[in-house]
Amino acid sequence: MRPSAVFDTNVIVSAALVPGSIPASLVALALSGGVALYLSPAIYGGYWAVLRRPKFGFRPASVQAFLRDLRRVSVMVHPSASLSVSPDEPDNRFLECALAGRVDYLVTGNARDFPGPEYQDVRIVSPAEFAGILIRQ
Repeated sequence: MRPSAVFDTNVIVSAALVPGSIPASLVALALSGGVALYLSPAIYGGYWAVLRRPKFGFRPASVQAFLRDLRRVSVMVHPSASLSVSPDEPDNRFLECALAGRVDYLVTGNARDFPGPEYQDVRIVSPAEFAGILIRQ
């Protein structure tokens, strides 16, 4: 069974900025179906807003195509529960999505913004940790 995951925005941005990086490899794996990627409307909107920031210099058409591809391969969930367990309020959306989708992993470069290494059966891991888990499987 393929692992399921929610990718924090920092994973998506890192993937877009650094081709060949671990985050880029994880996104490529999700796009090819090797990882079941879960999204919620709030997360998708967050990806859109961050990737369109002028400081990154991405062309709007490229952002649109990238996000369209991500959405096409992802499972869209609509969380019904609101959480407030993260010190960084927007990070609660990732946990809400992970719980609604009953995913295995929340992959983030900012684990300190989450309540611990696991939250209600969702393992919170770095991109490198997730890559190691995938290699061992």
